[in-house]
Amino acid sequence: MKNRFLSRRELLNRMGGGIAGLAFADMLRAARLDPMAPRQPHFQPKAKAVISIFCYGGVSHMDTFDPKPELARRAGQALTGKGDVVVSQGNPGGLMPSPWGFRKYGQSGIEVSDLFPHVARQIDDIAVIRSMYALSNDHGPALFQMNTGFVLAGHPSMGTWLTYGLGSENENLPGFVVFTDHRGGPIGGAPNWGNGYMPAAFQGTPFRSTGDPIVDLRPPKEVTPETQRRWLDFLNRMNEAHRERNPLDSELSARIASYELAFRMQTHATEAIDVNRESEVTRRLYGLDEERTQYFGRQALMAARLVERGVRYVQIFSGGGNFQESWDAHWDIKFNHELHCGETDKPIAALIQDLKRRGLLDSTLIVWHGEFGRMPISQRMDGRDHNPYGFTVWMAGGGIKGGTVVGATDEFGYRAEVDRKAVNDLHATILHLMGLNHEKLTYPHLGREMRLTDVSGNVIQEVLA
Repeated sequence: MKNRFLSRRELLNRMGGGIAGLAFADMLRAARLDPMAPRQPHFQPKAKAVISIFCYGGVSHMDTFDPKPELARRAGQALTGKGDVVVSQGNPGGLMPSPWGFRKYGQSGIEVSDLFPHVARQIDDIAVIRSMYALSNDHGPALFQMNTGFVLAGHPSMGTWLTYGLGSENENLPGFVVFTDHRGGPIGGAPNWGNGYMPAAFQGTPFRSTGDPIVDLRPPKEVTPETQRRWLDFLNRMNEAHRERNPLDSELSARIASYELAFRMQTHATEAIDVNRESEVTRRLYGLDEERTQYFGRQALMAARLVERGVRYVQIFSGGGNFQESWDAHWDIKFNHELHCGETDKPIAALIQDLKRRGLLDSTLIVWHGEFGRMPISQRMDGRDHNPYGFTVWMAGGGIKGGTVVGATDEFGYRAEVDRKAVNDLHATILHLMGLNHEKLTYPHLGREMRLTDVSGNVIQEVLA
C-alpha cells in the first residue's frame, strides 16, 4: 500500500476525536441521510412555522407602537436625568416629538401610530413588547445579535436553529427561505441567515420574488429531466464514495442534499411562490395592484404560501442598502418612515388576515422587528440616531396572547425600564412557541454545547396565550 499524506481533517479525526469524535461522526452520518427530515420537538408546540419581518435599519418605536406624549410637552429640551446619552453618529439635538398621531384600536385599546392604520386594525391579534434592549448601536453587530444571538459573525441564525431542531415538513422546498429588499441586502450579508458552525444544509436559501425563485435553478432547455436524473445519480455515487472517506465533511453532505433538493425545486418552488394562482381578491388584499405595496406584498403572500406548504422559517427583509433606502432615518424621518411603513403596512395586515382565513394563523408565528430602535432626540434637525437601549418588537399568531402590551420604556422612549426584555429572551420565546426548550437545543462546537441564547434567556411568559 502506498504511503500518502493525511489531510488536516483526517489527522484531527484520528488523533483528537476519540469517543467524542466518533459520537459526532455518528450523529452527522444519521443527519446526512436527510438533514431536513421532520424531528420531534421537546414538547407540544403552539406554532409550526415562523415568519420574521425584519425592518432593517432600525424602526423608531416612539413613532410607531410606543407613544410618548412627554416628547411633545418638552420638545427641544435636552435629554437629562438618564445618565450619559450615547449616540452613534453625532449631531444630537433636543427632544423631538413624533410627527404622527396615535389612536387606540380594537377591544384592547392599544395605541398605534397613524403610520400603521392597517396593522392597527389587527391589534387584538398582536402582542406588543415595548421594553426590548440590545447590546450594540452599530448595524452590523446588532443585526447579527437579532439574527444569531451574538454580536459577532459566524454563529447559526435563528432559522438555522429551527431547521436543525425540527427539520422541514416539505422535502421539495428548503426549510428556511429568505427574501431581501430590491434595494439591497442588510449589512453583513449572508451570515445573517447563515449556518455558522452547523452543517451547511441548515442555512437560509435566498428566494427571488419574480421569475425563477433561485438563480440558475432551471437546466438548459436541451437537457431533459431524464438526462438530468442520470447525471445526478452518477454525481451522487461519486460524492458518496468521497463522503465515506470524509465522514465529518458537512459541506459535502449539504452539497449532495442541495443537488437533490434543487432538482425537486425546479417544479415545486416555482409553484409555491406563484402568486398568480391566488384570487384577485387575495392579491388586492396584499396590495399587489398598487405600485407602493406590490413588492413587499408579493413577498408577504409568498411567505403565506410557503408556510402553507411546510416551510419552517421565512424571513423577509424590509429595507435595503443604506440610510433612506432602509429604515435608518438619520435625517428626514418623516420621509423615511412614511416610505417604508407605506410599503409594508397593508401587506403585513393582509398577512395576518390571510393566514387566519387559511386556518394557519394559530400555527404560524409572525415576528415584526428591527435590530434596534431610535433616539427620542433629534439628529440633523429632523432625523433620529440609533437606540439599542429601548425599542419595540411585536408578535402575532401561533401561541401569542393578542391585544397585549408588555413592558415600557421611560417617559421619553430612551431606555427600557419596566419588564426589560433582552434579545435572547425573544429568541427563547420563539423557540418555546415552536416546542423547543432553548436550554436543551444545543450543538457541539469548540468543546462546548452552544445555544442560540448562549448562557441566558427567559421565555416572555406575558405574551403566551
